[in-house]
Amino acid sequence: MSVLVVIENPEDCSLVFSGVESVAARSYLTDEAFTTLRGVKIINICRSYRYQSMGYYVSLLAEARGHKPVPSITAIQDMKSVGIIRLASEELSELMDRLLADRAPEKTSFSAYFGKTPEKGLEQLASRLFKLFPAPFLRADCSFQNGWQLQNVSPLSVRDIPEGERDFAEAVSADYFTGKKLSIPKRQISRYDLAILYDPEEARPPSDARAIKRFTKAAETLGLGVEIVTREDSNRLSEFDALFIRETTSVDHHTYRMARKAAAEGLIVIDDPESILRCSNKVYLAEVLTRHKIPAPRTVIAHCKNIDHILEELALPCVLKQPDSAFSQGVVLVRESDALEREAKRLLAKSDLVIAQEYLPSEYDWRIGILDRRPLFACKYYMAAGHWQILRKGKSGKDIYGRVETLPVARVPKKVVNAALKAAGAIGDGLYGVDLKQVGEKVYVIEVNDNPNIDAGFEDEVLQDELYLRVVEVFLKRIERRKTGSLNV
Repeated sequence: MSVLVVIENPEDCSLVFSGVESVAARSYLTDEAFTTLRGVKIINICRSYRYQSMGYYVSLLAEARGHKPVPSITAIQDMKSVGIIRLASEELSELMDRLLADRAPEKTSFSAYFGKTPEKGLEQLASRLFKLFPAPFLRADCSFQNGWQLQNVSPLSVRDIPEGERDFAEAVSADYFTGKKLSIPKRQISRYDLAILYDPEEARPPSDARAIKRFTKAAETLGLGVEIVTREDSNRLSEFDALFIRETTSVDHHTYRMARKAAAEGLIVIDDPESILRCSNKVYLAEVLTRHKIPAPRTVIAHCKNIDHILEELALPCVLKQPDSAFSQGVVLVRESDALEREAKRLLAKSDLVIAQEYLPSEYDWRIGILDRRPLFACKYYMAAGHWQILRKGKSGKDIYGRVETLPVARVPKKVVNAALKAAGAIGDGLYGVDLKQVGEKVYVIEVNDNPNIDAGFEDEVLQDELYLRVVEVFLKRIERRKTGSLNV
């Protein structure tokens, strides 16, 4: 497997990496030559992995392209999660107490480079830390409170590496580039209980109260215990076998943190954290649709240096999207060049990249629900009256939706269903809502949502109670497969 080291400005990097190619982050993100590479490991040493930064997008698009990024998006999010760090601390507590026993019982910090550290006596701890948080360069902070605890784990940028450790960092980096991948041990579970994460106060929940009751009834019919939980129950997740998230998901949100924690505890999780990461960012979706040759509106990934490129590739009007937009928020239709530049700059103030997309007007969008790589439901979401989207704000601020028509999957054109299955399959095997437009004989995938609406009287209109049973059956099947050891996790 070939190795690319990606950094904002390779010429300014103080480390020398022999035997590998260094690439500027903007080039990797936007140069088409990199999209076709196969069998590539991406070492992402951008100075920041914060949400929607260049470093974040390097790992995100690397995953979309089938490359192997270090760190992965999951690792990036784990380093931000207090809950995941607490779990890691519990796992490492015995080792830390043994290795740090001779240190003053206050605080200590050390650096780790691909699981190696120049700090004598802490080599085993650095190795275990890299297995839990596989990132190139790390800084770990430990404190003593009735035993040693892992207080914080953060990425260490190249410019912050102490001068006395640079030779060490270069040497272990060279070893890693030709070394073996480390695996992370998985946890086991033993009970049959389903937790449904739901917030009755949420303005636009993916399932209404009646649907939640039907999910509960279906689970009990199949012999699963059910409890409706909230974000306050995060510390109780280990009591359950599975977590079903029926709150609107987002990466910088408790839904993602609970999904990660539940997965780390060994639960079956829908929406799984990988699906949340992938579906919540339209840059990733654009890349993965291109890679899998799935028809989509013509798309340009834009940054502050190439806004002019949008008009070279797309005609007006076109659609600009903030990468993590949802419920039509952060999505704007621009009809003039002045508006394009103004709105692009506004969106770029929040994210290093934005999506510009061909505008395809239509009377309705298809929404195909996919679960476990099979069609679950099919709807036509019509545009709100006098608007180009299915949702608009009324003068009073009230949400106004277009009407919904639910159809048997067998009555949906095969090309629509097949495109939805292919798009969802490129993300994973969870529960997805694939939005598509049909223009003449052509079908275009607009996006894949990890948290599709299932509301009583709408998406369940055709299957009724059978829809809820099918969802719960997937949970039951996966729990049983995991208990018998036949599910790879």
